[in-house]
Amino acid sequence: MIKLEVCCYSVDCAMTAEQAGADRIELCASQSEGGLTPSYGSLLLARERVNIPVHPIVRPRGGDFCYSAVDFEIMKNDISYIRDLGFAGVVVGMLGEEGHIDLPRMREVMKLSGEMAVTFHRAFDMCQNPLVALEQLTQLGVARILTSGQQQNAELGLPLLRNLLQASQGPVIMAGAGVRLSNLHKFVDIGIQELHSSSGHTVPSTMRYRKAGVTMCSDSEFDEFSHYCVDGEMVEAMKNALALVGPITKSA
Repeated sequence: MIKLEVCCYSVDCAMTAEQAGADRIELCASQSEGGLTPSYGSLLLARERVNIPVHPIVRPRGGDFCYSAVDFEIMKNDISYIRDLGFAGVVVGMLGEEGHIDLPRMREVMKLSGEMAVTFHRAFDMCQNPLVALEQLTQLGVARILTSGQQQNAELGLPLLRNLLQASQGPVIMAGAGVRLSNLHKFVDIGIQELHSSSGHTVPSTMRYRKAGVTMCSDSEFDEFSHYCVDGEMVEAMKNALALVGPITKSA
């Protein structure tokens, strides 16, 4: 069956996604920065409260995927901690200055990850040569690659996604970025076996008192009296749509 991974920015959202039928959770912090490493408290609670596989992202900061020595030390510490907590997998990715996979550091990551399944995230979409990167990640032994086909959204990236599916001799090619109920069939049609979606919406704050003229964010347009949450009904609808498809085979 086609699997649906849901990107969750809190443990509350992870629990909602599980109840709605998600197959796996990518656990992150900071939706506004595209996902950063979850806190210690979030990791502990996720292990206690979520029963489906949870793969935390390890990303120490926003911005690019070319990391300093200090960034990398932080990432190794986080990977070790996530491994020791017993998580099923980890999500990570890093590039060198010229846009190629940072192979020496990824080899360290693979060794540190132990039995965890390693997903190479959308740093893949920023790399210089995706087919070379696919071959390198295959040799490293990564379990899957999360990619939009090197486009702003995965629907635009369908041609490369198809090519990656045909070329892959190991990693699962998981489509993500702009994957929603209305376009699921396009990914199914090319043989995608795993999909990644935030399946989210913005919900208003429960606060009745709202202090005017004070903000915690440098972006004056940002609404601090709302936050992003998983939409359980949408996750359920996506899973129901995928269930109608049934087992698939890789596109010829």
